[in-house]
Amino acid sequence: MIIVGAGPTGLMLAGELGLHGISVLVVDRLAEPMQQSRALGFSARTIEEFGQRGLLSRLGEVDVIPAGHFGGVPLDYRVLSGGSYGARGIPQSRTEAMLAGWATEKGARIRRSVEVTGLVQDDDGVTLQLSGADGGELRGRYAIGCDGARSAVRRAAGIDFPGTGPAIELRFADVAGVRLRPRFAGERVPGGMIMVLPLGPDRCRIIYYDRDEPLRKSADPITFDEVADTFQKLSGEDIHGATPLWVSSTTDVSRQAAEYRRGRVFLAGDAAHIHLPIGAQGMSAGVQDAVNLGWKLALALKGLAPDGLLDTYHTERHPVGARILTNTLAQRILYLGGDEITPLLDVFTELTQYESVQRHLVGMVTGLDIRHEVGPGEHPLLGRRLEDGGLTREGQRTTVYDLLSSGRGLLLDFGGDSPLLDTAKPWSDRVDTVGAERGEDLPAVDGILLRPDGYIAWISPDQGASTLTEALERWFGPVG
Repeated sequence: MIIVGAGPTGLMLAGELGLHGISVLVVDRLAEPMQQSRALGFSARTIEEFGQRGLLSRLGEVDVIPAGHFGGVPLDYRVLSGGSYGARGIPQSRTEAMLAGWATEKGARIRRSVEVTGLVQDDDGVTLQLSGADGGELRGRYAIGCDGARSAVRRAAGIDFPGTGPAIELRFADVAGVRLRPRFAGERVPGGMIMVLPLGPDRCRIIYYDRDEPLRKSADPITFDEVADTFQKLSGEDIHGATPLWVSSTTDVSRQAAEYRRGRVFLAGDAAHIHLPIGAQGMSAGVQDAVNLGWKLALALKGLAPDGLLDTYHTERHPVGARILTNTLAQRILYLGGDEITPLLDVFTELTQYESVQRHLVGMVTGLDIRHEVGPGEHPLLGRRLEDGGLTREGQRTTVYDLLSSGRGLLLDFGGDSPLLDTAKPWSDRVDTVGAERGEDLPAVDGILLRPDGYIAWISPDQGASTLTEALERWFGPVG
């Protein structure tokens, strides 16, 4: 198995595959791991998925922000159970280092200074042509492009990347040696928008939009002097004496791969979808792509995958990516529009006073409202993620997420002497079965079958033992 790209998406996927004993090689064109802070956190759903694999503790203290915004309109994200604006103040470099450590512990190998220049796939695998230190070729049964917006894998596979070009540009700077008033949700100011996010006692990230210069005319990288000049123009605050740690810019280019799978080639993360970075959705979506894809590829490599399982990666994750592009473009209008959008902003602010609207927007940005098509059944939780909860197993307290840390399927039987565990025994090589006493923070049901990504594939009493067999075959393949 070859993964191209050693960012958060590729490393998460490598760890997911490693849980199943799959041999993984990760290649990256960079000579060293990325050191910039870049993304400063991740969403509520990604917090849960890191929790499902026992990874949160590896990050140390995680500051979870309860309230956030949608396009600058304040929202309390706790309106949804498990909701938050996500983890903040965690540089992407720290997240990557954590994931790299986990992936290598699970057996992944990482090779750097390797650039993909082309690929050829056939019925048995994929051959990647390489340049860089070693050159030559690499051969794997599958190849996954996690290599960013300019993905060489996507281009070599001939996968279209339609969308919209740039209309505006945001500029960034991480600075030290200056204290500024926090502006967590950003503030509309005459001429644009400014945001200030604290990174420490005397460090912060500055983000701004200058309406007078929506797209810079120069092709050269932005300089700190440019940032300081414009920030002072917009805010009245002088940061010229600060120490710049990182300076960058991004546009609102929004594109999505037409196919997340073409034969034995898959795309994930920014290789599959790019958009304006609002709401910690970019890196989070990539991690969620990896968690969705990893267990499916593992079953396929072991010859256990049911027909069509790998195709569900596109059918499940492509709509999620499309929804992110839509909501970030909508937020751009609310966030960065001029006086002409004030009536729209006023009406939108009124609408957010309704709890149903709040729940809809929070679910959209966090990914907590994702519901997959998993088969027959009417239970409202079917196809949705299961929140963590406590249970008692053989007199010992544990949690659902502890039991998911293996990356396998999980059948929870809360019904005492029910036949559910016997029904699932033939799948014991890919599904863990647990009879337990249900804690009060778990749904009042008799049994739950969880996919390895934490989504409910079967639930009782809404569905019986016969449909449990169907669900096991649908998601974990035939036996015998």
